[in-house]
Amino acid sequence: MSCQQKLMRIPFASLLLFATRLLGQSTPPLPTNVDPSGYVGNEACARCHSSIAESYKRTAMARASGPAEENFISGDFTHEKSATHYRIYKEDGRVWLSFERRGAASVSGKRQLLFYIGSGHRGRSYLFATDGFLFESPVNWYADEHVWDMTPAYQDVKEIPLNLPANPSCLQCHVSGMRPPLKGTENRYREPIFAYNGVACERCHGPGAAHVHGGSIINPAKLSPARRDSICMECHLEGNVAIERAGRHGYDFRPGDLLSDYVRHYVLASTQQKSLGAVTQVEALWQSECKRKSGEAMSCTSCHNPHASPSAEERVSYYREKCLVCHGKAFGAKHHPEQADCTRCHMPASLSTDIAHTQVTDHRIPRRSDTEVLQPLLNSNTRPSSPRLVPFPFSENAERDIRDLALAQAFLAQTGRDSDASETQRLLHIAVLQSPNDPALLSALGYLEQKRGAFDRARELYQKALSLEPDLIDAAANLGVIEANQGRLREPLRLWQSAFERAPARSAIGMNIARVLCGAGEFDRARSSVLRVLEFNPDMAAAKEMLQHLNRTPPMCEQ
Repeated sequence: MSCQQKLMRIPFASLLLFATRLLGQSTPPLPTNVDPSGYVGNEACARCHSSIAESYKRTAMARASGPAEENFISGDFTHEKSATHYRIYKEDGRVWLSFERRGAASVSGKRQLLFYIGSGHRGRSYLFATDGFLFESPVNWYADEHVWDMTPAYQDVKEIPLNLPANPSCLQCHVSGMRPPLKGTENRYREPIFAYNGVACERCHGPGAAHVHGGSIINPAKLSPARRDSICMECHLEGNVAIERAGRHGYDFRPGDLLSDYVRHYVLASTQQKSLGAVTQVEALWQSECKRKSGEAMSCTSCHNPHASPSAEERVSYYREKCLVCHGKAFGAKHHPEQADCTRCHMPASLSTDIAHTQVTDHRIPRRSDTEVLQPLLNSNTRPSSPRLVPFPFSENAERDIRDLALAQAFLAQTGRDSDASETQRLLHIAVLQSPNDPALLSALGYLEQKRGAFDRARELYQKALSLEPDLIDAAANLGVIEANQGRLREPLRLWQSAFERAPARSAIGMNIARVLCGAGEFDRARSSVLRVLEFNPDMAAAKEMLQHLNRTPPMCEQ
């Protein structure tokens, strides 16, 4: 097989959606007042709200991130499917992850873990840096079962995944004062990457600079229901697909805004769903009879105090009182008085569908947890005969927005969850007609055209997308594949090298560069590209094999 025939098409999905010193040897304390946008940090809030600040410190939100050295949990385990032994340990005040596999496919190394992500209630992940780019650890701590194991969705891998970018959509829910990635990159951030550990007060109340000098600040309880709920939805609404609005980013959201002005979420409408994902609390609550009957009067804070969490001893009585606010003490006295824990029957825990070793509390509040047929996430006039994507929360404006729906449908198609390619194609064509200068739409349609073999049309769409937004990594990578397969090698090298510099964890791009250079007899440059791939993805079998060929005398390309 020729090197051109083996070129890899780069997935479209990453177009959609969806700290401290990265290069140094230590993790200095995070600054508390570096944000120029008016954020002042929890310490400033605590001067006047000391009791709230003290109780908030003990909540999961407050402990959602921090330096890796804090709350350190050591461990080691062997992942059977990849035959890799992992060890998490502390040495000289730093936290390390080491990995090793012996035998013919041997590999070993270590990464310094800089930050933890996750309160530890369900589990904890870690972040490390390679050449200034931030990545998620391939292993997680799972609190429910007290085990170390592979990160979610990578339980069955045969190669070590050390090139999982720490994307903004993940960081923005766990840190405060996050800086966006450097222009054109996916996961290279300015330092400090975030100003404050965990979810700080201002994540719900907005910037506090004016307030500490006597001005006003956001009180979520006084906002309209949609704006109030947007604050919780920012992190507790996942949906099946999340699409950033044209010209907007999710990390630009501020308390008081409508989340749907920045990100539009879609769910697969269905009449029944027996299991839940780890971050589906909002969608689940909206299916509950409690929410349907209470309407806008009910919100997350009807049951949860964001400033404090009940202790294990207080939990049963605390949530029972929340139930009796609506159901009344008389009902509580006669409805299973022998069982004080309402949540045991009506909010049971079950295994998460998307994160191993993790249980999820059922916020659908079913009457009969195993047999209740729950309502779909639709209004009564839009119930389909078969599952389809619908915006959540539902609105007429969102339903009419073809641009975001087309991108959501394209995401499903790319990930193999949608078999109706013709409908995806139709929606994208309509959306491009309505918004002919939208780079995301052009690139998404280009990908579908490329998949069905319409290479000239795909090239035209990619070229237009890149003329509008030159930093699109997937469009550049895929256009390069088209050009290379038609024998034009100078242009794909230009496209790929630019993209690979900004996204060196995209191993497919680096391998494409190496194959073309090798085919042209430029063995040293090909070797450099493969070594760069292995710097970020040291267990990639194809890269290790190609390096062996290039190191022969004389050098060889792949067979």
